[in-house]
Amino acid sequence: MNTTHVRPSVPPLSTAKAASAAKAWRVTLVGPRLLEDKALQRQFGAEYRLRVFSRLREAAASMDEESERADVVVTEQSLLDGAGVELLRDLRARAPETIRVLLLDSADPEAVQRAVNDAAVYQVVINPWHSESLLLLLRRALESRELARIHRYLSRELKFADAVVTRQSDAMRAVLQEVYSFDRMVFVSHAMADVCNLARKAAPTDLPVLIEGETGTGKELMARAIHLFSQRHALLFMAVNCAAINDDLLQSELFGHRRGAFTGATTDRLGLLQAADGGTVFLDEISEITPGMQVSLLRFLQEGEVRPIGSDQTRRCDVRIVAACNRPLRKLVDEGKFRQDLYYRLRGFELRIPPLRERPDDIPPLVSHMIEKYARLTSRRVAGVTPDAMARLCAFPFPGNVRELETEIRRLVALASDGEIITERHLPPEIAKIVPLPVARLSNVNLLLPGRTLKEKVEALEERLVRDTLDRCGWNHSRAARELGLSRVGLANKIKRYAIRRAGDAMNGTQ
Repeated sequence: MNTTHVRPSVPPLSTAKAASAAKAWRVTLVGPRLLEDKALQRQFGAEYRLRVFSRLREAAASMDEESERADVVVTEQSLLDGAGVELLRDLRARAPETIRVLLLDSADPEAVQRAVNDAAVYQVVINPWHSESLLLLLRRALESRELARIHRYLSRELKFADAVVTRQSDAMRAVLQEVYSFDRMVFVSHAMADVCNLARKAAPTDLPVLIEGETGTGKELMARAIHLFSQRHALLFMAVNCAAINDDLLQSELFGHRRGAFTGATTDRLGLLQAADGGTVFLDEISEITPGMQVSLLRFLQEGEVRPIGSDQTRRCDVRIVAACNRPLRKLVDEGKFRQDLYYRLRGFELRIPPLRERPDDIPPLVSHMIEKYARLTSRRVAGVTPDAMARLCAFPFPGNVRELETEIRRLVALASDGEIITERHLPPEIAKIVPLPVARLSNVNLLLPGRTLKEKVEALEERLVRDTLDRCGWNHSRAARELGLSRVGLANKIKRYAIRRAGDAMNGTQ
């Protein structure tokens, strides 16, 4: 029996089309009694496209092609050429979306269990069955199937929408990272944001960059970031510490030499400036180079030419210079220790990386980043840092800046047990003994309010310090007085003068 029809479209059906679409569903009845029941066939045929078979082989052959497979198959268990459950078991593999209904002559629990397990039937109906009940069963089964189809459709749509939102979020995250981060620089402070924003503007240009900052502030990391954000990022970035080698070796390191140019020059050597042609060369501790080296470097910056030691030929090199120093170069120029013309050549862009003590806001994100980094490298899990330990880290001046902080965090990760949180007891004595100021709470005191005299502002600060110390010490007067450097009587006078009350006492109206 050949029938042609159109399945419902993928989008959910509207209510107006539901009735007409029901006629498109195909229902197959298999079994001798179903074949003889004309009244049941008329009822089913009025709503669905119906096919009826008496034998298992005929029904299976009719559904060989995918276009001919039924949406619902209702079969008797006892067929003339086999068992109905065999047909349903075969359909489970070939057409898993087909709704399978099995009609049994008896309510044998084992037979029902086998049918459910073997063929994953939707419903088992026990004899005697009624046409109205079977019709209602089919309606509910097809409604469930349609709901499942709609659910799959909506799930795909939501997954697609979620993917779009994710891609948009990733794009937005990339934009935010471009604005608030600079390569591997980790910061949240406005001071570092200003420096990195200027560096980002300097990166696409070919102007030299001069980076000033104390030892350990991350000058080389900044130089690498500038290179990676520049048009030269695909070419070499080469670094040399000018303070680590003497003048002759530095001349050879940068400009190269010819064989026999000096004692020990047994082969030709290609200098960094030629090797990094098209890329970037980072000159660290530029303030330490000698006056003779300053002249050679100035000539290269002016002419872009390199002449190796012992050679009479010059070669042009397109290299961007990024220099760094841990002392203010302007001051060295004023003192006559550095050439003024070289200074002006180097400072196409001038960046100053503030020391860590000037930007304590950057310590928490740096600590989190470093803990994650070294915990991953050591295959360990560190739960984090307690607020008290973090407050002490933020209050420590770190004369070695980020490099010192990184060494300390590496040690703390090694000390902490797997899954442990870093506390005050893990800190070294020089950090653990620091009593951090309650900065977050002090920030609530606006000491710059107009109309306040200096005396009033000092008193407001004193009140806040006394209150915060008492709260931190659990209102232990002896401990609070010791921290404030007062006697118990002096502390009591401060409490009385500023009418300071414990939070709970204030609510209860007691002194």
